[in-house]
Amino acid sequence: MKNKARFYITLGAVCAAFCVLAFAIPFVKNAVFWLAFAFGVVAIAVQFYSFPKAFGSGESVKSKFYGFPIVNLTVIYLVAQLVLSLLFMALAKWAPVWVEVVVCALLLLAALVGFVAADAMREEIQRQDAGIQKSVGNMRALQSRVRTLAGMDSGVSAQLAELSDAFRFSDPVSSDATVPLEKELAVMVDELQTAVSDGDDAAAAALCRRCSATLAERNRVCKLNK
Repeated sequence: MKNKARFYITLGAVCAAFCVLAFAIPFVKNAVFWLAFAFGVVAIAVQFYSFPKAFGSGESVKSKFYGFPIVNLTVIYLVAQLVLSLLFMALAKWAPVWVEVVVCALLLLAALVGFVAADAMREEIQRQDAGIQKSVGNMRALQSRVRTLAGMDSGVSAQLAELSDAFRFSDPVSSDATVPLEKELAVMVDELQTAVSDGDDAAAAALCRRCSATLAERNRVCKLNK
């Protein structure tokens, strides 16, 4: 909220300074002047849209971090347009209107294209990040459960510790090819948890061996599908 307030205060100060320069300096008030002023106002107005778009209050910290390129782009556009506006105001007596329109319109178009591209890139990065988080979820959950079992006092603590290490050093990224084996591992870990809770060391030891073999097969399939 404080950053948002600072942004709007700063933007208001920029707008005020632009207006003071535009009307305090005795520029020729013709069509070139008013077009230059209008394009400057448009550049300022764009900031009121780009900032909330880049740093929306409902988005994650990572999403806001990815929003920095959007703000950087629009701020660069703002500075460039305000400089151009003041330049055209200074040259209002001699500058052709069509030159001003073409230059300022091209700058605005470039900013809009860059804005759309930066926003699309952010969304794609977020989509890929979400996919990665989802793809490692299965193995992370299994690793956590086995680590918890390894920390329990049981007659198969050594085997559980070894199995926990095997999970810890396994590639956590799942694929369509590894999902069936990971489902098997999930069932085995359920059975292993029951065996450890019941104090059935023989069943727990057998399940540790089965889990280790299935995990090794899962890791082999994972490597083949890289």
